[in-house]
Amino acid sequence: MALWGGRFSSETRNEVTQYSESISFDQRLYHFDIAGSKAHVTMLAEQGIIPAETAKAIREELDRIERRIDAGEFRYDIAMEDIHMHIESALIEALGAEGARVHSARSRNDQVALDIRLYLRSEVDSLIAELRHFQRALVAQADAHPRTVMPGFTHLQHAQPVLFAHHLLAYVEMLDRDAERLAGCRERINVMPLGSGAIAGSTLPINRERVCEELGFSRVTRNSMDAVADRDFAIELVSDLAIFAMHTSRLSEDLILWCSQEFDFIELDDAFCTGSSLMPQKKNPDVCELTRGKTARVYGALTALLTMCKGLPLTYNRDLQEDKVAIFDALDTVKMILKVYPPMIETMKLKEEKMLAAASDPALMATDIAEKLVELGVPFRTAHHRVGAFVKYCREHGKALDEVTLGEMKETIPEATPEFLTLFDPVASVAKRNITGGTGFEQVAKQLDFWKKSLEF
Repeated sequence: MALWGGRFSSETRNEVTQYSESISFDQRLYHFDIAGSKAHVTMLAEQGIIPAETAKAIREELDRIERRIDAGEFRYDIAMEDIHMHIESALIEALGAEGARVHSARSRNDQVALDIRLYLRSEVDSLIAELRHFQRALVAQADAHPRTVMPGFTHLQHAQPVLFAHHLLAYVEMLDRDAERLAGCRERINVMPLGSGAIAGSTLPINRERVCEELGFSRVTRNSMDAVADRDFAIELVSDLAIFAMHTSRLSEDLILWCSQEFDFIELDDAFCTGSSLMPQKKNPDVCELTRGKTARVYGALTALLTMCKGLPLTYNRDLQEDKVAIFDALDTVKMILKVYPPMIETMKLKEEKMLAAASDPALMATDIAEKLVELGVPFRTAHHRVGAFVKYCREHGKALDEVTLGEMKETIPEATPEFLTLFDPVASVAKRNITGGTGFEQVAKQLDFWKKSLEF
């Protein structure tokens, strides 16, 4: 009979047992379930709810169970449903009725809420550390090429010359926001729900604050009903993971474009690419493509959690067992991305001459001409119109912008001077963008210095 089976007169059907088990995926919570149980029995003994010697024996047996699980010597049985019942059953098997005292003043409802918070708190700490490693890889690649000029794009059209380092540092900024979001989410994860019971707390004189202190939480939950029903923290975390995955998917798309024959700006190391089973010449950026696909999985996990919770009445409902499937899959997917991307970025090779050649199209300096007119006192919209007319004139006459004479330029830009004919150098164009946040050499050097200090290179 199951540990909860006293009220029942018949055994659960085998099909229901298979349908309702969660041990196949929640066994990864064992370390946190054991930590929570040890803190709980310590408090129970201090409050005089169970004998001190019983608490000591339970803690020691929990340590032995943990070692057995670590060593792969613990047997799982779907009839015991979840990791909580497995560990409690093992305690009872070893200690008899005294082992059953572990469940005094708690429910699986507040127990699982505790376990998942402990687990996610640990995972978030690891994720932030991995994000910082990813940032360092991007900064190192940018720092190795501080003067590499490339075309920047809007609408996937050549727009203006920018520094390659500036482009990579844009992703460093994105990852920094990801880390900030995770740190904020950790604060909301780090709240202790144990002692809320199934819904209403306990009549026993427990000390929730003592367990909170023992487990390193910042505070206890204030409402027992919310404590067992709340999955906001999990939804928030998976939302943060979805945003991170979106960022890496955008980076992936850039990399895919850059290593195509049409762009030919970079080459990814062979270790991060695959070939074709049919076409011997192919080298495919599969890691990047898979990341775009895996981003959809993380989005799916977020949608699953939101949909699962949207119609649930207070308090706990068994639907919430499925939260872990989505949470674990999103976490596992993001952790795989974080493992593969830093070394792929670090080993990426640049084709700087091709980047510069693509950025040397004089049309990319059209805005420089307009802003030069602004310096001379021409209103920007007037300047914009005149430069647009100049571009049209060049196209109609089959000339590049830097191939016209001063006289030809004056036909559409009457204010033009000989200096205007020197504005078509992409390196000079980049250098002049020396404003905070700009792509100028000095500004990017400051950005690199900031990030190297912030990330403790």
